[in-house]
Amino acid sequence: MGFKCQVWVCTFCLVMLLFLQETRAGIHSSNASRLNGRKKVSGCNLFRGRWVVDASYPLYDSSGCPFIDDEFNCQKHGRRDNQYLKYSWQPDSCKIPRFNGADLLRRWRGKKIMFVGDSLSLNMWESLSCMIHAAVPKAKTTFSRRDSLSSVTFDSYGVTLYMYRTPYLVDIVRENVGKVLNLNSIEAGNAWKGMDILIFNSWHWWVHTGRSQGWDYIRDGSALYKNMDRLTAFSKGLTTWSRWVDQNIDPSKTRVFFQGISPTHYQGKDWNQPQKSCSGEAVPLSGSTYPAGAPPAAAVVNKVLSSMKKPVYLLDITTLSQLRKDAHPSTYSHGSGTDCSHWCLPGLPDTWNQLLYAALIM
Repeated sequence: MGFKCQVWVCTFCLVMLLFLQETRAGIHSSNASRLNGRKKVSGCNLFRGRWVVDASYPLYDSSGCPFIDDEFNCQKHGRRDNQYLKYSWQPDSCKIPRFNGADLLRRWRGKKIMFVGDSLSLNMWESLSCMIHAAVPKAKTTFSRRDSLSSVTFDSYGVTLYMYRTPYLVDIVRENVGKVLNLNSIEAGNAWKGMDILIFNSWHWWVHTGRSQGWDYIRDGSALYKNMDRLTAFSKGLTTWSRWVDQNIDPSKTRVFFQGISPTHYQGKDWNQPQKSCSGEAVPLSGSTYPAGAPPAAAVVNKVLSSMKKPVYLLDITTLSQLRKDAHPSTYSHGSGTDCSHWCLPGLPDTWNQLLYAALIM
């Protein structure tokens, strides 16, 4: 009797051990898919693939779009090669629908779409405005540009694309010590409410130092800092943004996207050509991986998004953009120096918007 009891106890313990292992695996899988599901559409990872030559591109001509800033208008400022315009993104496991501006306007009739972030958001906003305009070139539009809030309205459809400039997402406030980056405050968020689609972006300005730095001090709660590790500050600021989304967004009324980290190409060592930058680059990198790997800021974005209660779709444009060392304004801009941060229009941001379109309709 005692022997049978021991056997039964051992068997029970073994079953419980297997059950706990399965449960832990299920929890791990659920947490992983919670984030990955935001990158996939109908089982397809839109962001894993390669660049292919496509003679049907670009989707518009820069001379025909009234919304492009000089800093992105590479053709206007003397860029003569055009091969960088002749590439489309091909995911490994599916085909994405070709962008259809007229279809988008019909689907979005009466809707309000807002890009929120820095000049990379501006890059994407101007791109989408041009892509839609090319589909309905005779449509009446209303165009407004202001310091913090700009808009393009396609009047016949009641569709408005807004651009809200706020490079850190969290607030910069004036205190006695000067301009303070408050990692815990988003008063500007009141302007983001009531939108049908929100596309957020931040990172580009967090690494600026010296005269290009947008603040004098950083506030974290009651503590005031002259400086802080920029990834740590970014993580704290993005966590504040995530709480704002969780507390203020109704997913049945508003779809939220995060644009992902847009890379730079100032250091050729990142793609195994240490003597180079984006200047003079005319073709993308081949393949689907980037030698330097993902920037650390991308891990911060993934971590923050995975902890959120409300759904946010990650437009995971980092790797596909890292492959496009050829697509920057470089010296073909109205400014001085070499710009390996922003992107020519037409150009790479058109693909970001095509992926946004695919995520919305697939």
